[in-house]
Amino acid sequence: MPDILRTIIRSILLILGLFIITKLLGKKQLSSLSFFEYIVGITVGDIAGTLAMDPDLSLRDGIASLVVWSFVPLAISTISLRSRAFRKIVEGQSTTFIENGNILEKNMRKEKYSIDELLEQLRKKSVFKVADVEFASLDSNGELSVLLKKAKQPLRYEDIAIKMDEESAPVSVLVDGVYIDENLKRMGVDRSALMEQIQAKGYQPQQVFYAEMDSRGNLSVDLYDEFISCHFPDFDQV
Repeated sequence: MPDILRTIIRSILLILGLFIITKLLGKKQLSSLSFFEYIVGITVGDIAGTLAMDPDLSLRDGIASLVVWSFVPLAISTISLRSRAFRKIVEGQSTTFIENGNILEKNMRKEKYSIDELLEQLRKKSVFKVADVEFASLDSNGELSVLLKKAKQPLRYEDIAIKMDEESAPVSVLVDGVYIDENLKRMGVDRSALMEQIQAKGYQPQQVFYAEMDSRGNLSVDLYDEFISCHFPDFDQV
């Protein structure tokens, strides 16, 4: 078998294997990975890349190595879900950097965190004064969590005693000319009612590429490019 064909076949097999491994390990975002999970991801990727490009390496031994490297974090995750003590050992716990507006230098030195790094992370949270912070901690995934002092927090409806109705996320009711009947039923409307709403906005259903409806029954539509007028409305809101 030609080397190029062997490399292609090995690569396809490894891609399928990595896909299965990632499905088993779950779908955490990169920022949510623990240090150990991050290292495992790099190692598994490196093993797969080496196996794909080096035909002299045993594919069987490589797959065995991938299985081991994948099984260990899977086992650790399973045990961590069941044992809080084990989870604290493996994943660590958050470290408080600011408490009651005061910087805890001892905790920062423990995490090898400089004041410049702390200020940089605060700026990323749109916080430019340490004095505005009530509490801040470094989470186990490296993210800085920040709680502003009450006087510096954005105004909320409950702060001014205004009662607002609960609102759920909008749902798709028409996608690329296809009606989403289960979502229409969920919103308590049928196709004819949807058509009437679209026509009331001055459009025909066949002109609509995408339509969504919020919990109050308001309809938003996006037209096919060829039907968008010169003023180019991205979304026509009721």
